[in-house]
Amino acid sequence: MYPQVLQIINLVISVLPYVAIVVALSVGGSLLSTWLKIKNGYPLSSSWGIPMHPKTSGESMERIKLLTNENAQLRAELGSVKDRLETIERIITDQPSKLANEIDALSIDKGGHA
Repeated sequence: MYPQVLQIINLVISVLPYVAIVVALSVGGSLLSTWLKIKNGYPLSSSWGIPMHPKTSGESMERIKLLTNENAQLRAELGSVKDRLETIERIITDQPSKLANEIDALSIDKGGHA
């Protein structure tokens, strides 16, 4: 081979690891920056530096409202289930004689009304 070509190849081989390190650091820094923005709630920006905000349509807003209402209903239902569970736990853990006395203490007339 020509000596000039060998010099160029040797130069490329000696410079290539440094170029790879610079590229890896640049990509890693960009990923870290994006991750920190997402983690801390900052808007991402386009390649021109313009902030990108998620697009909200009427359909997505309606869906958010429906999900919020469903969430509130499920939380209320969960609260009532927790209350029932507490009552059942109290009944189970009470002494049987105490429960029997409480049931006997209830006055029930012959019409079946308490």
